[in-house]
Amino acid sequence: MSARPDARYARTLPATWLAARMAVDPAYVDALRRAGELIAVRAPGSSEWRYPAWQFDHGTPRRSIPRIVATARSRGLDDAELYDILTAPLGLRDNGRSLVSLLQEGRDDEVVAAVRSAAG
Repeated sequence: MSARPDARYARTLPATWLAARMAVDPAYVDALRRAGELIAVRAPGSSEWRYPAWQFDHGTPRRSIPRIVATARSRGLDDAELYDILTAPLGLRDNGRSLVSLLQEGRDDEVVAAVRSAAG
């Protein structure tokens, strides 16, 4: 099986790289994922969890990620569906911007509200 992610998840990081970058055990990264503190996705047919780089700010998880994940899970969304919502273009007028752009600008409440309404 190829070590490269499919194009859909091209901007994601493998757990082993992330664990090394954070100077933690890979099991800790997995525990963060299971606890809803990180978003992780898997390409179809892959057993490797991959972590979107945009959920980190200077090497640490953004504080809003657990809230975003909790909102998605409360609405029945899995991480792949959440990833799609967060990375989808907001509209033709926004030059390809996505909720990820808002997240990076610190507009966390808007992102949470959009996830809540996208799921409902």
